[in-house]
Amino acid sequence: MLKQALILATLLLPSAFANAHEYSVGDLHIAHPWSLELPPNAPNVAAYFIVHNNGKVDDRLLSVESPVSDDAQLHEHAKTAAGAMKMQQVQSVVVPAGKDLTFAPSAYHVMLMQPKDRSLLTDGKRFPLTLHFEKAGDITVDVAVQKQPPADQAGHEHAH
Repeated sequence: MLKQALILATLLLPSAFANAHEYSVGDLHIAHPWSLELPPNAPNVAAYFIVHNNGKVDDRLLSVESPVSDDAQLHEHAKTAAGAMKMQQVQSVVVPAGKDLTFAPSAYHVMLMQPKDRSLLTDGKRFPLTLHFEKAGDITVDVAVQKQPPADQAGHEHAH
């Protein structure tokens, strides 16, 4: 029985590492960057992740870039004066000291406008995304493309 359990654990271990991907730079920890698979007629796709600031001072995400698009933008959902939600570009995003900043559907997110190679945005693929932080510097993460959002994320895609 123990031998079977060890064999099973050995077989499952690589898949656990393949699905969990986390990155650190300075005081920042970036967890599970992901994107939904690009629908056939969608011109743009969004990327999401969580940044935890372990430091004692705020940092700021200044910009993002990726070889899959010539135009990667930081966006947020904001409520208009009429009470409707709208998506808008922001110049930067504060990463509060000692807290999480969540990039998720209906919140902050990265928009990749007019992707150059749609084949990179299919289920099971990964693409690089470089995050430029004011204090922590630059870090390149691999964004996992998925058919479904992670179980802990509310899910709908921005396909604008």
